[in-house]
Amino acid sequence: MRHIHEWLRKLQRFTLTDLLKGLGLTGRLFFATKRTVQFPEEKTPVSPRFRGLHALRRYPNGEERCIACKLCEAVCPALAITIEAEPRLDGSRRTTVYEIDLFKCVYCGLCEEACPVDAIVLTRFQDYHMEHRGENILAKEKLLAIGDRHEVDIAVDRKADAEFR
Repeated sequence: MRHIHEWLRKLQRFTLTDLLKGLGLTGRLFFATKRTVQFPEEKTPVSPRFRGLHALRRYPNGEERCIACKLCEAVCPALAITIEAEPRLDGSRRTTVYEIDLFKCVYCGLCEEACPVDAIVLTRFQDYHMEHRGENILAKEKLLAIGDRHEVDIAVDRKADAEFR
């Protein structure tokens, strides 16, 4: 039995069947219709679980969700999140500084998984760039603005992803 397998392997090498299979695949794809996407004008579908730009969310009454528990800062493997907090007059804690360094971030999603109040989320927004030094640091105000701007999409994505959580 072993000799038969060795003989077949030698026959395949001699007849170059693997090479012919590869050339056949190349020939089929060469004449197939091309599917080029003209990027800025056309967009490809994005999964609701896509991890793009960060956002801080608010409650429907307008109050920010973050309770400064610092779990996202603790779980971040890249140490990209910085949080400072202080107590408010009503006794609750809120963040005074919430910053994410996008150059350090690996977009793993652990921060959003660790958040007990669903305050920090990764949106499906992927078309962003930085032109000047310091734009890679997303401060609390900018994160809240991103959350306010994309709240409808975030809510739809969270609902679609709820069965997997």
